[in-house]
Amino acid sequence: GHTTGPSLNNDKLYKFAYSAEVYVDRVKASLQKSAGYRISSGVDVNLLWRNPDNDDDQLIKVTIRDVQVENVNERPAAKNIFKGKSTEKIIGKEYLAALQRPIVLELVRGKVKNFYSYENEPGFTQNIKRGLASLFQLQLHSGAAREVDISGNCNTTYHVRQDQVTKIKALDSCEIEKQGFTSHNQILDVTTKATSATIYVLEDSFIKSIKAEENYVLLLNSRRKTGAKIVSKQRLELKSVQAGPGLIAGKQVASVIKTLDSSYVAVTLVAEPAKSECKKCPSLSEHWQSIREYMYPEKLSKAEAARSFLSFIQNIRKATKEEILQIIRSENKELLPQVVDAVTSAQTPESLEAILEFLDFRDASTFTLQERFLYACGFASHPSEMLLQSLTATFKGDVANEEIRETLVIVMGALIRKLCEREGCKLPAVVEAKRLILNRLEKAKKDDNVRMYLLALKNALLPEAIPVLLKYAESGEGPISNLAATALQRYDPSFLTKEVKETMNRIYHQNRKVHEKTVRTTAAAIILNSNPSYMEVKNILLSIGELSLEMNKYMLSMIQDILHFEMPSSKTIRQVLKDMRAYNYDRFSKTGSSSAYSGYITRGPDVSSTYSLDILYSGSGILRRSNMNIHVFDRNAELHASQVVIEAQGLESIIAATPDEGEENLDSFAGMSAILFDVQLRPVTFFQGYGDLMSKMLSATGDPINVVKGLILLTDHSQEIQLQSGPRASTEFLGGLAIDISGGMEFSLWYRESKTNVKNRVAVFIAGNTEVDSFFVKTGMETTLEVETALDFISTVQFSQYPFLVCMQMDRVESPFRRYVTKYESLPSGRRYTAKRGKAELLAGNEFPLHQENSNMCRKVFGTKSDSSSSWF
Repeated sequence: GHTTGPSLNNDKLYKFAYSAEVYVDRVKASLQKSAGYRISSGVDVNLLWRNPDNDDDQLIKVTIRDVQVENVNERPAAKNIFKGKSTEKIIGKEYLAALQRPIVLELVRGKVKNFYSYENEPGFTQNIKRGLASLFQLQLHSGAAREVDISGNCNTTYHVRQDQVTKIKALDSCEIEKQGFTSHNQILDVTTKATSATIYVLEDSFIKSIKAEENYVLLLNSRRKTGAKIVSKQRLELKSVQAGPGLIAGKQVASVIKTLDSSYVAVTLVAEPAKSECKKCPSLSEHWQSIREYMYPEKLSKAEAARSFLSFIQNIRKATKEEILQIIRSENKELLPQVVDAVTSAQTPESLEAILEFLDFRDASTFTLQERFLYACGFASHPSEMLLQSLTATFKGDVANEEIRETLVIVMGALIRKLCEREGCKLPAVVEAKRLILNRLEKAKKDDNVRMYLLALKNALLPEAIPVLLKYAESGEGPISNLAATALQRYDPSFLTKEVKETMNRIYHQNRKVHEKTVRTTAAAIILNSNPSYMEVKNILLSIGELSLEMNKYMLSMIQDILHFEMPSSKTIRQVLKDMRAYNYDRFSKTGSSSAYSGYITRGPDVSSTYSLDILYSGSGILRRSNMNIHVFDRNAELHASQVVIEAQGLESIIAATPDEGEENLDSFAGMSAILFDVQLRPVTFFQGYGDLMSKMLSATGDPINVVKGLILLTDHSQEIQLQSGPRASTEFLGGLAIDISGGMEFSLWYRESKTNVKNRVAVFIAGNTEVDSFFVKTGMETTLEVETALDFISTVQFSQYPFLVCMQMDRVESPFRRYVTKYESLPSGRRYTAKRGKAELLAGNEFPLHQENSNMCRKVFGTKSDSSSSWF
């Protein structure tokens, strides 16, 4: 009778040669130099039973024998880890015996209906058998189907041409228990592409040969040259057909199986998780001792600190709560903050329980550690609901330090946003935290409390918070109104409704009340950044010339920057300028020192980064706001890598100058606010009030105030991959950042100048490890990238004349960049083969060209003072 699946002849033994190979390498490399191994064997197949009522229901027996394990590429004797070892020695006696015990498949119309094996068989030998059994599954007509095999339940497509069948499996469609996690921002993440194809050649209605190949490619989004590939190949070839055992009689499958061997059980064809235990791994405390010296605060801008941080996280993730607490409790106070960074970044339930048990928020003396813990929570790569729940509970409890209470709620805002981006907005903990922030803001009376909840909303970016932010932006006092406006500025323009734009226009044009310059310029920036209408642009351009000198100069500079950088609204602005008589020379040639400027730091094939720098002065030459931003983006995503805003107000009295109109009663204040990797941090105050200012000025050492120092886990990708030949692969990419940002402001009444300085020191270390684990042999590749760099930004103002002189400098020092690739093959005994290649280069330092006007000014500033080095220009 005709069958719609392959059919075996009675009383025959089909002898096949089988091989399964794995390769691990760089994405573009040829397989000749890859790390990997090959398992080869004979495979005997014979028909046991055919259903008397249905020709197309058959039981076949499959036996693996003569197993060999060898290199996949020729290795000289000295580098061959298998040299002189028998298969039994490599795999182990019991495992080899298990591997060679036969399996039985029930094939119905070519699909595996049942897979019979032994119950207590080791997972990894069972998976090798599943990999072989899955090859026998095929259909003899073209079309698509959902099929279950070793990879899970997958979409499969067949193309049949005479005696050749091609099976394409869509690996991204497979339903199988997945383990792992990814970074919350796509730019920091890893992209995986996977393909699987099998080609069958048939002869005499059964299989003559099978070739299967599966490919996994992993790419680091931020640098696509860095990545890994895993290739898994299987081949099955018919060598001979001999006389074989006869059929077993019987009506039912169950009875035939019982006759054959009563210990057989039906097992799922889907792979089971099987991981080898680490025999010689150091304990957590041993590992900590080996990296401890790199974790001192003064070493935090070195790549070695970032590397140690990553390896520490990997070990903490395997540790128990007790092991973690043992280290935290025994460490000194210089190293504890770095330990807290690592334990918090590990993000396992054990590490969170350990750190919460250690920190006591009722004790104000451990302020530094509490702050480091909270910021590490804010930067969490894949925060859990449990984390947000713990922070909410802490916030509702007794918190000794007011600044920590403020940081707590600000970080809760950041976690709400991350969980919402991952479809977690409806989780009970998220709903509770959102409600808490919105309700308490509504009831808040004191400015400090209002500010705290507004900062939380600036991180959470909830669409439902927009009306509240609008209310505070328009009717709040100066600093509050300013904060609400900068929170609105962080929303994606698609959320900014007509109502938002109407409010921003009222604030900018001061239709209802007088607003401070800082708020008005933010409102203008929001309008110009969210697809402004022709009239909105026209009204802003008409206002230029009617403004106070410095604000006028700032707005002009902002418009020029949009045109120069070709930002989305530049087309509308050009149109308005063309039609407008307002484009008269007088209006657009005002003097002043404020400015806004954007430029590229790097432009790469995968990721580019830009900086923008804008500075607004009061009419007397004192800084009102300097704002430095760095954005990183690729084709689909953007990351606000950093923002440092220095704000000052009410400082005119120091130099006996007249305050600007509407700013006569402002309290003296200077402070700094930062955003790091999309997270708004708690603002830092330099001084508040005239008395505080004078005492700090007289004792001013110009020492920078530390804004951020610590270790941040940026890239965090972990993935388990089940290969269709049986082994399991795992891939981990971790990217760590050691960072040190400080800022300061100094005055010299003698020279009548002030200096603002922001130093960013960073070291980045990225480590990728892609490994295939077959229990008795591991093969893989480690990739590392490291770079250390520093970005300095200095602005010098001389206010002895008007327009006063302003010189801005932005410099990047030369930066060492190193990358290494190590391929390895290793046995549990410790015998190991490695091949390492590396490249180190020095990336040239450079000074970023701000606008021409700035360069001219710098020449004047450094020309007027003989003791200044003019080697900058």
